[in-house]
Amino acid sequence: MPKPTSRAKAPRAWQRMLSGRRLDLLDPTPLDIEIEDIAHGLAFVARWNGQTRGDWPYSVAEHSLLVEEIYGRIAPTGDPRWRLAALLHDAPEYVIGDMISPVKAAVGPDYKALDDRLSAAIHLRFGLPGVLPVAVKRRIKRADNISAWLEATQLAGFAEAEATRFFGRPAPELTEGLGMDLRSPRDVRQAFTDRHAALLDLIDG
Repeated sequence: MPKPTSRAKAPRAWQRMLSGRRLDLLDPTPLDIEIEDIAHGLAFVARWNGQTRGDWPYSVAEHSLLVEEIYGRIAPTGDPRWRLAALLHDAPEYVIGDMISPVKAAVGPDYKALDDRLSAAIHLRFGLPGVLPVAVKRRIKRADNISAWLEATQLAGFAEAEATRFFGRPAPELTEGLGMDLRSPRDVRQAFTDRHAALLDLIDG
Protein backbone atom coordinates (compact mmCIF):
# COMPACT_ATOMS: atom_id res chain seq x y z
CA MET A 1 0.00 0.00 0.00
CA PRO A 2 1.57 3.34 -1.02
CA LYS A 3 2.56 5.75 1.71
CA PRO A 4 0.59 9.01 1.86
CA THR A 5 2.48 11.91 0.37
CA SER A 6 3.02 14.99 2.50
CA ARG A 7 1.83 18.32 1.23
CA ALA A 8 4.66 20.45 -0.13
CA LYS A 9 5.55 23.27 2.18
CA ALA A 10 4.61 26.66 0.74
CA PRO A 11 7.61 28.90 0.04
CA ARG A 12 8.14 31.81 2.43
CA ALA A 13 6.62 34.99 1.00
CA TRP A 14 7.35 37.42 3.83
CA GLN A 15 10.36 39.42 4.93
CA ARG A 16 11.22 40.50 8.44
CA MET A 17 12.14 44.16 8.69
CA LEU A 18 14.61 45.79 11.03
CA SER A 19 11.65 47.42 12.78
CA GLY A 20 10.46 43.92 13.69
CA ARG A 21 7.56 44.01 11.23
CA ARG A 22 6.94 40.96 9.07
CA LEU A 23 5.75 42.05 5.63
CA ASP A 24 3.88 39.53 3.49
CA LEU A 25 4.86 40.35 -0.09
CA LEU A 26 1.88 38.55 -1.59
CA ASP A 27 -0.70 40.04 0.77
CA PRO A 28 0.83 43.19 2.28
CA THR A 29 -1.02 45.06 5.00
CA PRO A 30 -0.48 48.74 5.85
CA LEU A 31 -0.01 47.75 9.50
CA ASP A 32 3.33 46.11 8.65
CA ILE A 33 4.78 49.13 6.85
CA GLU A 34 7.06 51.65 8.58
CA ILE A 35 8.76 54.65 6.98
CA GLU A 36 12.06 53.80 8.70
CA ASP A 37 12.10 50.42 6.93
CA ILE A 38 11.32 52.05 3.59
CA ALA A 39 14.01 54.72 4.01
CA HIS A 40 16.61 52.18 5.12
CA GLY A 41 15.88 49.78 2.27
CA LEU A 42 15.78 52.43 -0.45
CA ALA A 43 19.02 54.01 0.78
CA PHE A 44 20.80 50.71 0.08
CA VAL A 45 19.21 49.98 -3.33
CA ALA A 46 21.29 51.30 -6.24
CA ARG A 47 19.72 52.82 -9.33
CA TRP A 48 20.99 51.80 -12.79
CA ASN A 49 22.18 48.44 -11.38
CA GLY A 50 24.99 50.39 -9.72
CA GLN A 51 26.46 51.48 -13.07
CA THR A 52 26.93 55.11 -12.07
CA ARG A 53 29.93 57.35 -11.54
CA GLY A 54 31.14 58.26 -8.08
CA ASP A 55 32.26 56.71 -4.83
CA TRP A 56 28.73 56.08 -3.58
CA PRO A 57 25.91 54.34 -5.45
CA TYR A 58 23.06 56.57 -6.57
CA SER A 59 20.28 55.16 -4.44
CA VAL A 60 16.55 54.86 -5.00
CA ALA A 61 16.08 57.01 -1.89
CA GLU A 62 18.14 59.79 -3.50
CA HIS A 63 16.17 59.40 -6.74
CA SER A 64 12.89 59.58 -4.84
CA LEU A 65 13.88 62.84 -3.18
CA LEU A 66 14.74 64.30 -6.58
CA VAL A 67 11.46 63.16 -8.14
CA GLU A 68 9.51 64.77 -5.29
CA GLU A 69 11.41 68.04 -5.79
CA ILE A 70 10.75 68.00 -9.54
CA TYR A 71 7.08 67.20 -8.92
CA GLY A 72 6.92 70.33 -6.78
CA ARG A 73 8.20 72.36 -9.74
CA ILE A 74 5.64 70.79 -12.07
CA ALA A 75 2.75 71.45 -9.65
CA PRO A 76 3.97 74.19 -7.28
CA THR A 77 0.52 74.92 -5.84
CA GLY A 78 -0.68 71.33 -5.78
CA ASP A 79 -1.92 69.23 -2.89
CA PRO A 80 1.01 68.18 -0.65
CA ARG A 81 -0.47 64.66 -0.57
CA TRP A 82 0.65 64.21 -4.16
CA ARG A 83 4.16 65.36 -3.34
CA LEU A 84 4.17 62.62 -0.69
CA ALA A 85 2.99 60.19 -3.37
CA ALA A 86 5.90 61.33 -5.55
CA LEU A 87 8.36 60.71 -2.70
CA LEU A 88 6.91 57.21 -2.27
CA HIS A 89 6.58 56.37 -5.98
CA ASP A 90 9.33 53.73 -5.85
CA ALA A 91 8.76 52.70 -2.22
CA PRO A 92 7.97 49.02 -3.06
CA GLU A 93 11.60 48.68 -4.12
CA TYR A 94 12.60 48.62 -0.45
CA VAL A 95 11.63 44.95 -0.53
CA ILE A 96 11.61 43.95 -4.22
CA GLY A 97 14.65 45.91 -5.36
CA ASP A 98 15.11 48.13 -8.39
CA MET A 99 14.84 46.48 -11.79
CA ILE A 100 15.89 48.39 -14.87
CA SER A 101 13.14 48.69 -17.49
CA PRO A 102 14.43 45.92 -19.79
CA VAL A 103 14.32 43.43 -16.90
CA LYS A 104 10.80 44.52 -15.93
CA ALA A 105 9.70 43.93 -19.51
CA ALA A 106 11.23 40.45 -19.44
CA VAL A 107 9.59 39.51 -16.13
CA GLY A 108 6.19 40.61 -17.41
CA PRO A 109 2.90 41.37 -15.63
CA ASP A 110 3.73 39.48 -12.42
CA TYR A 111 6.21 42.18 -11.41
CA LYS A 112 3.64 44.93 -11.97
CA ALA A 113 1.01 43.07 -9.94
CA LEU A 114 3.44 42.71 -7.02
CA ASP A 115 4.45 46.36 -7.29
CA ASP A 116 0.80 47.48 -7.39
CA ARG A 117 -0.11 45.50 -4.25
CA LEU A 118 2.80 46.92 -2.29
CA SER A 119 2.14 50.46 -3.55
CA ALA A 120 -1.49 50.30 -2.46
CA ALA A 121 -0.55 49.13 1.05
CA ILE A 122 2.12 51.83 1.36
CA HIS A 123 -0.26 54.54 0.19
CA LEU A 124 -2.94 53.49 2.66
CA ARG A 125 -0.39 53.40 5.49
CA PHE A 126 0.35 57.09 4.98
CA GLY A 127 -3.15 58.37 4.26
CA LEU A 128 -3.08 58.29 0.46
CA PRO A 129 -5.59 56.53 -1.77
CA GLY A 130 -4.57 53.01 -2.71
CA VAL A 131 -4.85 53.95 -6.38
CA LEU A 132 -3.71 57.46 -7.27
CA PRO A 133 -5.70 59.75 -9.59
CA VAL A 134 -4.62 59.37 -13.22
CA ALA A 135 -3.54 63.01 -13.51
CA VAL A 136 -1.30 62.65 -10.44
CA LYS A 137 0.26 59.46 -11.79
CA ARG A 138 1.03 61.24 -15.06
CA ARG A 139 2.76 64.11 -13.27
CA ILE A 140 4.79 61.71 -11.16
CA LYS A 141 5.79 59.80 -14.29
CA ARG A 142 6.84 63.07 -15.92
CA ALA A 143 8.97 63.95 -12.88
CA ASP A 144 10.39 60.42 -12.90
CA ASN A 145 11.42 60.75 -16.56
CA ILE A 146 13.05 64.12 -15.91
CA SER A 147 14.99 62.60 -13.03
CA ALA A 148 16.01 59.67 -15.22
CA TRP A 149 17.28 62.06 -17.92
CA LEU A 150 19.40 63.93 -15.37
CA GLU A 151 20.75 60.71 -13.88
CA ALA A 152 21.46 59.22 -17.30
CA THR A 153 23.44 62.22 -18.52
CA GLN A 154 25.22 63.13 -15.29
CA LEU A 155 25.87 59.73 -13.73
CA ALA A 156 25.14 56.78 -16.02
CA GLY A 157 27.25 57.65 -19.07
CA PHE A 158 24.44 58.47 -21.55
CA ALA A 159 24.93 61.11 -24.22
CA GLU A 160 22.20 63.75 -24.11
CA ALA A 161 20.77 62.64 -27.46
CA GLU A 162 20.52 59.05 -26.24
CA ALA A 163 18.91 60.03 -22.93
CA THR A 164 16.46 62.27 -24.78
CA ARG A 165 15.44 59.38 -27.03
CA PHE A 166 14.49 57.27 -24.01
CA PHE A 167 13.22 59.84 -21.51
CA GLY A 168 12.51 63.04 -23.44
CA ARG A 169 14.38 66.32 -23.00
CA PRO A 170 13.14 68.18 -19.91
CA ALA A 171 12.20 71.83 -19.91
CA PRO A 172 15.14 73.88 -18.57
CA GLU A 173 13.05 75.56 -15.88
CA LEU A 174 12.31 72.15 -14.36
CA THR A 175 15.97 71.17 -14.04
CA GLU A 176 17.70 74.47 -13.30
CA GLY A 177 20.02 74.14 -10.32
CA LEU A 178 19.35 70.43 -9.82
CA GLY A 179 22.45 68.31 -9.26
CA MET A 180 23.05 64.66 -8.56
CA ASP A 181 23.71 64.09 -4.87
CA LEU A 182 25.90 61.16 -3.90
CA ARG A 183 25.63 60.60 -0.18
CA SER A 184 26.21 57.76 2.20
CA PRO A 185 23.23 55.47 2.87
CA ARG A 186 23.07 56.86 6.40
CA ASP A 187 22.80 60.46 5.20
CA VAL A 188 20.25 59.82 2.45
CA ARG A 189 18.18 57.63 4.79
CA GLN A 190 17.93 60.55 7.21
CA ALA A 191 17.12 63.00 4.40
CA PHE A 192 14.32 60.71 3.20
CA THR A 193 12.72 60.33 6.64
CA ASP A 194 13.07 64.07 7.28
CA ARG A 195 11.34 64.93 4.01
CA HIS A 196 8.59 62.40 4.70
CA ALA A 197 7.95 64.01 8.09
CA ALA A 198 7.93 67.51 6.58
CA LEU A 199 5.35 66.49 3.98
CA LEU A 200 3.14 64.92 6.64
CA ASP A 201 3.30 68.20 8.56
CA LEU A 202 2.21 70.09 5.44
CA ILE A 203 -0.68 67.67 4.92
CA ASP A 204 -1.80 67.87 8.55
CA GLY A 205 -1.41 71.65 8.62
